[in-house]
Amino acid sequence: MILAVPAMLLEGSGVIEWLHTCPSLLTSLLIIFGSGVLAFCLNFSIFYVIHSTTAVTFNVAGNLKVAVAVTCSWLIFRNPISALNAIGCAITLVGCTFYGYVRHMLSQQQPGNPQPPRGTTECVPLVNEKLDEKV
Repeated sequence: MILAVPAMLLEGSGVIEWLHTCPSLLTSLLIIFGSGVLAFCLNFSIFYVIHSTTAVTFNVAGNLKVAVAVTCSWLIFRNPISALNAIGCAITLVGCTFYGYVRHMLSQQQPGNPQPPRGTTECVPLVNEKLDEKV
């Protein structure tokens, strides 16, 4: 109901016409209230997922959702996609699969027993120690 005044200003008479086309005012208000409840549940589930996992995992899942939606629309509805879109979906699917594999492997490690580096590049520090002295 907070957005009723801006809706009337922005939408004009469209809001009033929509309210008149519904059989009753109660039905209109239930649709509006139900939409708000669903939006709250969506936001709550997003916060819960980010709290339970990480923001990176949430973003990877979002990218995976888009790639799967594009792939399913191509497979089921035969929507045309360009070669660049197909390559992008394939890269996204491979990257998400690899991310899931790495997360699974990291979750299987013992907390006090890290894996030793496999090569010399993994021994290189990410931050230059000389920069730490200057800061």
